Amino acid sequence: MTLAPFGRRLAEVTAVERLGAYTVIMVVDPHQPEPGQFYMLATETGWGGGAGERPYLPRAFSHARAADGKLQFLFEDVGPGTHRLAAVERGESLWLTGPLGSGFGPPQGRALLVGGGIGVAPLVALSDDVDGPVLLGFRTALHAEAASLFPEQPKLVTDDGSMGRRGLVTELLREELDEDADATVFACGPPAMLEAVRALCAERDVPAQLALESGMACGFGACFGCVVPTRAGYIRVCVDGPVVEAAALETALVPGTGH
Repeated sequence: MTLAPFGRRLAEVTAVERLGAYTVIMVVDPHQPEPGQFYMLATETGWGGGAGERPYLPRAFSHARAADGKLQFLFEDVGPGTHRLAAVERGESLWLTGPLGSGFGPPQGRALLVGGGIGVAPLVALSDDVDGPVLLGFRTALHAEAASLFPEQPKLVTDDGSMGRRGLVTELLREELDEDADATVFACGPPAMLEAVRALCAERDVPAQLALESGMACGFGACFGCVVPTRAGYIRVCVDGPVVEAAALETALVPGTGH
């Protein structure tokens, strides 16, 4: 696990691109995170109150890639925080706190990467480190443009069939496990998808690592706002996760988690 330097720091924005339904931001930062770790982000200006008092708290995002002293983040404009981030321009700065949390561990057998929607971000970083099929599910072809972030063409499904075939990403996972169940599954996505992945892997005794998301105020364990239940008791997603062994969970559909 890569430990975060003390305090937050300003990072210069070097690129802002639109990628289908998403925004991709590149910032300068020398610290090298592990795939699956995350950062708390806020803009330098226009954050922390004002009209409507939102956005106020920083937002948690997994990095999509880290290389050559730069970090890449992927997000969709869906609320006051992401709306402000989407308005950032090259040459401005973001406040970063991180890298935080525990990332993905090494696979047992081959790796299978399973992502849904904005949850594909940490899998982009992981795909640079491990070899294995990448299975992605999106709502529409516009959202599926995020698949271009991966070094090789992933297998795709969309809810409406506008790119790839129509269906659920867990259908692709079932087919892969039918062919060869000697694998470790790495997954990130909405709770319903993660629960389907967890149940499928439990049924076949396949190890899986799930990157959870939960509402966070601090990102380093002080506020206990991201607590979720496991078989052994409660954990804080920000410090005990966000990557959790699927076998540790009764279900991935737990209060507080979700994209």
